[in-house]
Amino acid sequence: MAKEIASGVWPVMITPFTEDNRIDYDGVLKIIEWYDKMGVDGIFAMCQSSEMFELTPQERLELIRFVVEHTPKHIGIIASGHCAEKVEDQIREAQAAIDAGVGSYVFISNQFAKEDENEDVAKQNIEYLLDHIEAESFGIYECPYPYKRLVSPELLKWCAETGKFTFLKDTCCDVDQLHAKVEAVKGTPMKIFNANGATLLESLKMGCHGYSGVMANFHPDLYVWLCRNFEKEPERAEIMMNYLGAASTFECQVYPCNSKYHMKLEGVNITTKSRRQDDALLTPNRLLEVEQFHAHTEYFRKTFFGK
Repeated sequence: MAKEIASGVWPVMITPFTEDNRIDYDGVLKIIEWYDKMGVDGIFAMCQSSEMFELTPQERLELIRFVVEHTPKHIGIIASGHCAEKVEDQIREAQAAIDAGVGSYVFISNQFAKEDENEDVAKQNIEYLLDHIEAESFGIYECPYPYKRLVSPELLKWCAETGKFTFLKDTCCDVDQLHAKVEAVKGTPMKIFNANGATLLESLKMGCHGYSGVMANFHPDLYVWLCRNFEKEPERAEIMMNYLGAASTFECQVYPCNSKYHMKLEGVNITTKSRRQDDALLTPNRLLEVEQFHAHTEYFRKTFFGK
C-alpha cells in the first residue's frame, strides 16, 4: 500500500532564473524558505509552473535533487517531469526523480495516451508504467500542456484501487466532476487536490483534501488557513473563499513572471525572468497591478488575522 500523502496546500513550485537564464539555486532556496514560512504542507517540485517543458532533462533532475536536499523534513515533496516523447525515456526520467527521493512521482495525464486515443489505451499505458517503474507512491497531474486530458471517475477509481496512487492534481474546475471523482476514490489512498481557486471551498466540503494551484505562489498562507479551518469556522471560511476566488483571476496576468515579482514584494529576492514568458510583458502598468494586488493581500491578512 502506498504511503499516505499529507492533506493541505501543495504549491506548484516556480523556477527562478538568473539574468543570464540559468537556474538560480539561491533563489530556489529562498522560495523553499518562504513556502515553509507560509505553512504549506508539501511542494509540487517539478510541474508546468516550474517550466519543466523549458528545462533540459539534466536541469529537471538537478533541480529535483536540490529541492529534496534543502526542503525541511516536515514538508512533503512530489514531482513530475517526464517530458520525453518515447515511453522508455519517460520511464528513465521518472525513475531518476524517484531515486532522488521524492515522496511521490506524479504522472502527466496527457502522457498516458494521445489526444485522439481513449481511456482503454491510457489504462494499458498506465499498467505498463507501473510494471516498469519502482516506487512506493504515484500521482496524476491533469496538466493543460500539450493538451488537457481529464481523468474520468472510472479510470481514477481503477488507478486508486491499485493501491499505488495517492495524489491527483485536478484541473477540471467543475464541482460536479470533482464530486464524482471524490465518490469514485472513497476508501482508497487517493487524495484529490483542487487546482482551481474559485471552487476550492465547495470541493473541500465534498471531500477533496487540499489545494495545489498557481495562487499558492502568491498567498499560500491564506489557502493554508482555509484548508485547515473551513469546518471549524464556516462563516469566516466563506469570507476567505470570496476573496480567494476573486483573487484567483490574477493568475491570467503574465504568469509566472507576475508571481516572481509578487514574491519579490514578499521579500523573496529573485528575478522575474522566465523561459516561457517574456518578462518584458510586465509593463509598468502590470507591475503596478501586482503591487496593488500585493497591497490588497496584505490588507486582507491584517484585517482577517489581525496582524
